[in-house]
Amino acid sequence: MIRKIYKVICVIGCVAALSTFSSCKKLLEQTPKNSTYFDVYWKTAQDANNAIAGNYALLRNAMSNKYNRYYMYGDAVAKNYFTIQYGGDGIEGIQGGDFTFQYNLNSLANYTLYFKSVAMSNIILKNVSKMTDAQLKDADDPEQFRNKILGQAYFLRALSYFMMVRVWGDVPVVTEAYDDPINAPQLARSPKAEVMKLIEDDCHKAAPLLSWSYANVGDAKVTANRGSVYALLTHLYLWRATMLDVSTATPNMADVNSADTTINAIVAKGGYRLVDTANYKSIFVGRSSEGIFEINVSENTLEGSNSSIGMFFLNSSYINNGTNNPRMFVTPVYLRNHFQDSDTTDVRFKKNFALTTSERPMCIKYANVIYRNAGQQLDPYLSNNMVVFRLSDINLLKAEIALYKNNVSTAINIINDSRKRHNANPTMLANDLTKDEVMDEYIVERGRELYLEGHLFYDLLRTRKYGNVVDWLTDQRFQLEGFYFPVDPALFRQNPKLKQTTYWLGKV
Repeated sequence: MIRKIYKVICVIGCVAALSTFSSCKKLLEQTPKNSTYFDVYWKTAQDANNAIAGNYALLRNAMSNKYNRYYMYGDAVAKNYFTIQYGGDGIEGIQGGDFTFQYNLNSLANYTLYFKSVAMSNIILKNVSKMTDAQLKDADDPEQFRNKILGQAYFLRALSYFMMVRVWGDVPVVTEAYDDPINAPQLARSPKAEVMKLIEDDCHKAAPLLSWSYANVGDAKVTANRGSVYALLTHLYLWRATMLDVSTATPNMADVNSADTTINAIVAKGGYRLVDTANYKSIFVGRSSEGIFEINVSENTLEGSNSSIGMFFLNSSYINNGTNNPRMFVTPVYLRNHFQDSDTTDVRFKKNFALTTSERPMCIKYANVIYRNAGQQLDPYLSNNMVVFRLSDINLLKAEIALYKNNVSTAINIINDSRKRHNANPTMLANDLTKDEVMDEYIVERGRELYLEGHLFYDLLRTRKYGNVVDWLTDQRFQLEGFYFPVDPALFRQNPKLKQTTYWLGKV
């Protein structure tokens, strides 16, 4: 499998024809050059810029492929947040904990697209590190430019692996760009501890190479800076603190403390600001003041999507000639459990949902519809960035850290502050709640704040509160790590060293 991926990446010549993210060309629709382009590639700063743009494009493709798999893994499998109706492909099966439908095995259980992003990062790290100042003379500051490209490549490799380690646990670790992809080694799955260590190491390499600010406004939020790296580190540390060893619910306090340190740096140095609730919807259009890292899906650069997650919720009231029976809808029990009667003034309730009293409420969080044929209101695209990390997420994680440190009152204050900010008449937490009760309320608040942002299933696993929402995930299945996805059997034909995910042995 690894050999095949490297062959594909090398043959396309590092996606050399891709333009930078600040251009108006569609990054995912460029025609790549063939392998002979290597003879003249890696000669200028523009070559390096094109390559890193290709790296972002590959990661975006991995995240948005197959019903926006980023949200399928992070939200849909939790089931009781939203419902996927039958559509003939069986993807709705994941909501009952059955990941073995053929479509799901061949798509969601296949990690090839993430490894294409990893392979691209490896190619960039190998080649850009060798580029001389003379070759980078078209950059204003060759050393600073080289550092920025390398820092982004380390970040993108780390982010790709972070997404994979949460879905599959053990995955092959590849850090080398092979000159001879035909003879590249077949690799077995590495233990998740090694994968997490690679992510941590890559982040530590990336951080000093990147700055907190952006020299080019067109790069802001949709390319990595030091804040992006620290946000990834924060999530990594909290994931590793409780998910490296699922036999215990006691967190690793060294990782908890590391998460605390990175959050403090983000808040102190990142310059991020919470968006005023009057402009709440701007967060999900993209590039808001609280955005830390986002995947660009903007029609401003003709990179909107006509198949993003938001499209599957919207009816004809939001999309001209749209359906009156969207395939996905908000599960009514979610609204009942997260917004009590006194909480219906919550900005998140009012702005994120419609048809709230019906059997099929809509999520309108992503409803920035742009028609490419504006005159006839045809060819609709959503222009909503995929927000991966933002300040509100980071602020709430401080409550989780406080609970792990037994600072219950601090966690209560953080959660209450979040509710006050969004709600004219919020349901506040009492000061006499137990630690476990506050953790329950923390999960409710994360569910309000980060609905359909790719975090909620991981929150439930990390905090051991999956039983509050995910009825198919029993304690016994959790202990057997049955929350991980199987590996697509097709990959075994390409790599005999692979082993199936333990829980799924004999099941696929």
